[in-house]
Amino acid sequence: MIPFANLIRLSCAVSLALTFSASAADAPPQRIDVGKLSTKVDDVVVPLPNEVFGALNKLGPVNWKEFVRNEKASNFKERPRIALMLGTVIADGFIAVQAQDAPAVKDIGQRVLGLARGIGVGNSITPHAKAITEAADKKNWSGVRQELDRTQNSVQQAMNEMQDEKLSHLVSLGGWLRGTEVLTSVVNRQFSPDGAELLNQPELLAYFQERLSGMPEFNSKLLQEIQTALVEVRPLIDVGGTPITADSVKKINEITTRLDQSIVTKGQ
Repeated sequence: MIPFANLIRLSCAVSLALTFSASAADAPPQRIDVGKLSTKVDDVVVPLPNEVFGALNKLGPVNWKEFVRNEKASNFKERPRIALMLGTVIADGFIAVQAQDAPAVKDIGQRVLGLARGIGVGNSITPHAKAITEAADKKNWSGVRQELDRTQNSVQQAMNEMQDEKLSHLVSLGGWLRGTEVLTSVVNRQFSPDGAELLNQPELLAYFQERLSGMPEFNSKLLQEIQTALVEVRPLIDVGGTPITADSVKKINEITTRLDQSIVTKGQ
């Protein structure tokens, strides 16, 4: 079984964010360098939302409050949908931390707990949700990030015990989609080749496509929509040695925004 933490640990110990925030005088990152990272899954590096957000801060100021999502998503009973939503909400947590929005962080902590209960792993999340709230009250943003990391480890252990590897992939996918939506929104507004290069993740995209193809038992219209959309995204980011264009960034943003709305909205 592939370790779940390697898939969705949104702020891991070898976080690229640490590299990108080292000095304001450093040159902006040109791309996520697979060869320089130690967290891999089947030789595929998973660029995590907190890492990408840190890279964007190096490329220019970002108004993170603009991307904090306050509206509540619909309630669902389907476990695959809940797993996808859990991934998006965790990514939202890191956005709220970037914005230093304590009320949003506290609300997200409770939403994570509710979704975790929906897929049967709530007991392992309860102490982390409380710790996230306490850290947010103190505006201890580093503490919030640490608790989000610990949440991932607890979810990993619980899902491994339940043998829910496929759901763990969906949590990872949900987080990646939300992170990519925000990444492309930022880059689309202040386009630069360096920012666009952060999307250079063809191996990861292929990884998600392969995992989705191995979930026929879910028979979900939403998962079928995501599979089709990833086929659309593939040629936009799998560009070999050529730069990813502004038009491609815009198209990826449109696709991931559509998928994010499908995940959180009834009717799919």
